[in-house]
Amino acid sequence: MKSRLLMVLVFLLTFGMFLAACGSSEEEANGNSSGDESGNEEASGDANGDFSVAMVTDVGGVDDKSFNQSAWEGLQAFGEENGMSKGEGFDYAQSESDADYATNLNRLVRQDYDLIYGIGYLLQPAIAEVANQYPDTNFALVDSVQEGDNIASIVFKEHQGSFLAGVAAANKTKTDKVGFIGGVDGSLINKFEAGFVAGVKSVNPDIEVEVEYAESFNDSQRGQAIASNMYNKDIDVIYHASGGTGNGVFAQAKDIKNSNPDEDVWVIGVDRDQHEEGQIGDSNVTLTSMVKRVDIAVQNVSKQAMDGEFPGGEVLEFGLADDAISIARTNEEAMTEEIISAVEEWKEKIINGEVEVPSTREELQSFKDAL
Repeated sequence: MKSRLLMVLVFLLTFGMFLAACGSSEEEANGNSSGDESGNEEASGDANGDFSVAMVTDVGGVDDKSFNQSAWEGLQAFGEENGMSKGEGFDYAQSESDADYATNLNRLVRQDYDLIYGIGYLLQPAIAEVANQYPDTNFALVDSVQEGDNIASIVFKEHQGSFLAGVAAANKTKTDKVGFIGGVDGSLINKFEAGFVAGVKSVNPDIEVEVEYAESFNDSQRGQAIASNMYNKDIDVIYHASGGTGNGVFAQAKDIKNSNPDEDVWVIGVDRDQHEEGQIGDSNVTLTSMVKRVDIAVQNVSKQAMDGEFPGGEVLEFGLADDAISIARTNEEAMTEEIISAVEEWKEKIINGEVEVPSTREELQSFKDAL
């Protein structure tokens, strides 16, 4: 009797172990353990438990052919270098209005991204709010400064590059009239304005510089209307620092060139090399572009974060000396050797401290008074 009972117990024990093994194998085959409840959110963000990064655009979007696009190109390059793909290691959230900033940041936090970028100074309030709520998530703010141990602030010396854009414009104009079109009137875009006007006046104080703001970074029709008015006043070179609004500036210049191929009208692009935006048949209305390597900054900070060296609480500033600011030479026909030589001469003066480029309207006035 005892031996029969012992055999039954052995059988039950063996059968139980068999069922447990089958259950474990089935879970492994399905790729889940009993403790994993993250589902698709884990796939969207912290892919396979590895580092993940995402960005929130301002209203310009990733196809603004300017600032946001440059940041997205940098994030894509970082992802490709590290075997990631969109949605699996890196991604972006598009903002259609200011109200979307905090919403998009919170969504990416819930998706477990390790590093989240806010692209543009307009995201500063939202970054400040969300980063404070989630101290274990790292954030990077581009084009503004926000204090926080989990926030890296990335800024550029746009006034330096804009000065060189002014040098190029002053050497190119035939009418001694040039224009500046800004997006939203504020301290950031004022840096572009101040640097540009200083560069123009340094070459020739008698050149007229007309300045106008569209009060939008995403209104190409407004940009085209302002450009049309400027070109009608015999302004022949316009520098824009207006994001997607600048697409209208290019459209107007191309319309004029298409109607009258012999008329010289030029656009100076911003943030990335906008040579392609000026192409019209065999000619191109893009004189040059003030290139701001947002893409390189995004790649560098992403790598630091992935390597466990995220520069939280730091302000990272990039300028001419870092090769993070430059003037494009893509249009070799328009950017003559004489113009390039002048640009290089002033670049050296800025880098070695001989010229202190103004970054505000007040500094610009003092700069002009000293000429």
